[in-house]
Amino acid sequence: MQDLRIKTEMPLGVIRQLRPSDLPKFREHLLRLDVESCRDRFNGPSNEAFVAAYADRAFRAGTTVIGYVEGDEVLGAAELHEIEGEGEPTGEIAFSVEAVLQHRGIGSRLFQRLIWHAHALGYTQLRVTTHPQNQAMKKLASRFNARLRFEGGETVGLIELEPATEIFAPQVMPQPRRLAA
Repeated sequence: MQDLRIKTEMPLGVIRQLRPSDLPKFREHLLRLDVESCRDRFNGPSNEAFVAAYADRAFRAGTTVIGYVEGDEVLGAAELHEIEGEGEPTGEIAFSVEAVLQHRGIGSRLFQRLIWHAHALGYTQLRVTTHPQNQAMKKLASRFNARLRFEGGETVGLIELEPATEIFAPQVMPQPRRLAA
């Protein structure tokens, strides 16, 4: 089935952390990925059963999932998985954006939000792993100062974050809405 979304220069959705109730929308997003995007996201071929089980596992395992949401659909996602046993607090990050919206800055916006979130959680390192042919991911990781190397047939990037301090705060704090009298 052809996607009839109108392409615009600036996407109209929002970037937000996905709630547990968003799991079905996250799963649907992953299942809608075209073959190439799915291969890029999972570093190789996968099938629907694997992808659906992965989405369920991500929410149960305490993974942070930031989504690009338009209307009622998740169309892009960035994930932060904790890597236990590292000397430094380290997270592994992964990204997916549906093909019709790729190369429009959504991946960069997701990356920025995920780095902010990882910093707020006290991570000092983020690791991204992709297959060597995923030029878009390698370019995106490089834009965020990832040191890339080839390891075990994959491209591995490491992003070092400044340690969290007491004075770290988001640029804009959300304010509660005033209720009408």
